[in-house]
Amino acid sequence: MSGGGGGTERYARRLLRQVQALEVPTLPNPDVAPPSRIAFARAAGFELDAWQQEAVTSTSRKLLFLCSRQSGKSTTSGLLAGYEACFTPNALILMLAPSLRQSGELFRSCLRMLQAIDPDELAVPAIVNESALRLELENGSRIIALPGSEATTRGYAAATLVIVDEAARVPDALIAAVRPTLATTNGRLVALSTPYGKRGWFYLEWTSGTGWDRSQVQAKDCPRISAEFLADELRSLGPRVFVQEYECEFFEADTAAFSTSLIERAVTSDVTPLWGRAA
Repeated sequence: MSGGGGGTERYARRLLRQVQALEVPTLPNPDVAPPSRIAFARAAGFELDAWQQEAVTSTSRKLLFLCSRQSGKSTTSGLLAGYEACFTPNALILMLAPSLRQSGELFRSCLRMLQAIDPDELAVPAIVNESALRLELENGSRIIALPGSEATTRGYAAATLVIVDEAARVPDALIAAVRPTLATTNGRLVALSTPYGKRGWFYLEWTSGTGWDRSQVQAKDCPRISAEFLADELRSLGPRVFVQEYECEFFEADTAAFSTSLIERAVTSDVTPLWGRAA
């Protein structure tokens, strides 16, 4: 009996040593204020442009960013998603784009940022589950990339943040399907895009929507885009495409039979309809 007891004690001590050697991940202390979003970006290896600093520090619930090509939309989206996931426990962040490939790239930009943060520099929750299009942190937060399909979005609820990249090319039906996911959380909707003609939900919200915080970022506002590059693009693309892609100008769709301004001028309440006014 005594020999059996000694064996049990030795086994217990060995288990104790193994447990003590384990590296247990430490969640951010809820009693300690989270780092600033600027500090989070620096920990991930980014020094932000002025417009990006404004974007990541804004507290508005609805944000629209009309952006030049290569102005840093994906970086901004990744930082917004990563910060929300790290410092809002049990958050659900949905990242949308017109195609699965685009939303996947958006997701990977966020994943790379989280992986780049040194835990000795900044305490962030560890990634406990990861796939090509989704990840889960140990604080219960999830980031999920979705393609531009209305059907794939309806199964989600209680999102705390929805990010829409190249939003001008995302179908109206997809936006109509994703907005209700924010209903019970009073979550945030952030849409970033270059122009894509005077059509669709993004153009309408940019020109006449209510409750949005709007910012425009032209190529000249981005310090990483040189004047020489822009001059070469203007020669290669021509004025119309250049102005749309780099100066954020909305143009009429090529297939439009009538211009938007002509249609707006034709609609008035001052003319009595042929069938008479309603009683």
